Amino acid sequence: MSTSRSPYRRPQAAELARRLAEARRFIQVVAGPRQVGKSTLVQQVAEDLAAAVRYASADEPTLRGTEWIAQQWEAARLAAGQAGKAGAVLVLDEIQKIPGWSETVKRQWDEDTRRRVLLKVVLLGSAPLLIARGMSESLAGRFELLHLPHWSFAEMRAAFGFGLEEFLYFGGYPGAAPSIGEPVRWRRYIADSLIETSVSRDVLLLARVDKPALLRRLFDLACRYSGQILSYTKMLGQLQDAGNTTTLAHYLDLLAGAGLVVGLQKVAGDVARSRGSSPKLQVLNTALLSATSGLSFDEARGDREFWGRLVESAVGAHLANAAAAGDCALYYWRERNREVDFVVKTGRRLVAIEVKSGRVREMPAGMAAFAEAFRPKRTLLVGGDGIALDEFLAQPVAHWVEG
Repeated sequence: MSTSRSPYRRPQAAELARRLAEARRFIQVVAGPRQVGKSTLVQQVAEDLAAAVRYASADEPTLRGTEWIAQQWEAARLAAGQAGKAGAVLVLDEIQKIPGWSETVKRQWDEDTRRRVLLKVVLLGSAPLLIARGMSESLAGRFELLHLPHWSFAEMRAAFGFGLEEFLYFGGYPGAAPSIGEPVRWRRYIADSLIETSVSRDVLLLARVDKPALLRRLFDLACRYSGQILSYTKMLGQLQDAGNTTTLAHYLDLLAGAGLVVGLQKVAGDVARSRGSSPKLQVLNTALLSATSGLSFDEARGDREFWGRLVESAVGAHLANAAAAGDCALYYWRERNREVDFVVKTGRRLVAIEVKSGRVREMPAGMAAFAEAFRPKRTLLVGGDGIALDEFLAQPVAHWVEG
């Protein structure tokens, strides 16, 4: 297996290139978690453009002000003027780090529109939740969003030669792939460059968090219990904190917005019941579960219970990343002692998915009960005697839901 860096181009590169090749119409916003290749993707696309490209990043220890945006924009305008009909592309990275960024971008964009300046703009952000807030406040009708999720099994296999077991344990972080042969170095990269940076620079620095220690412990808890349903009351007991369920729900939303973990809600007949349910905790990249477990790759493979959690979490992450991109909505279902691992919803269509790491001779009781109550379009068993795990993870979610 090779883990050297690869010139692999993600499928989203073609879409961004197509958009930028069109006449200047919209601001292109590329949002996604840290270390999923946003900057690399834009640089790859920029190399194919005839236009001049100006790249600048706001990812600095000290937050920049809106005047920095104006300065970068003016420099890009000069480049566009010198480039003639080819125009220029302005790329602003980590844009969410600048307070009030969306109002300034709107003002500069509208000015270029009036002056017919041949300048295309790409904004990158590693906190999708915060990016979305800024866009909805000021940039309505002026932007297109390109969501860049965590790398899939198919992408890690194509770029780095990952096998299924390697993907289950080491997950989908391309920057960590060259280090998987050095366990200590790999774990340190995940802890320092991904987890700590995402929490301290994307969440704590940019959103109000009254109890940062509680948020960090909640992240650890979500990793430890990934794939399990846990009430907020039990979470508070585990965390030994005198907080409240509203605070925990808010902190889970922030961690989901940073692309780390998510709390899936129970599918129900009405929205209120769904939102009031106990969440099913789910990592968005299995590397987070492995790195925080303390188990080596060989130890994880030898622990049937832990490996089973990795299998279910890998399926859940595959589905949850599709949901984060807006391709579907993702839930779980449980009534009394009957449960369905995942329920995917697109429009009025429901697909129930059960994950098994061992052989199953008949339909699980939870799946049969759900099918009777909700009449899903289809029910899928992943693993066991059902769809092979590697086959399921190698295909986009739409293949299983709409195919």
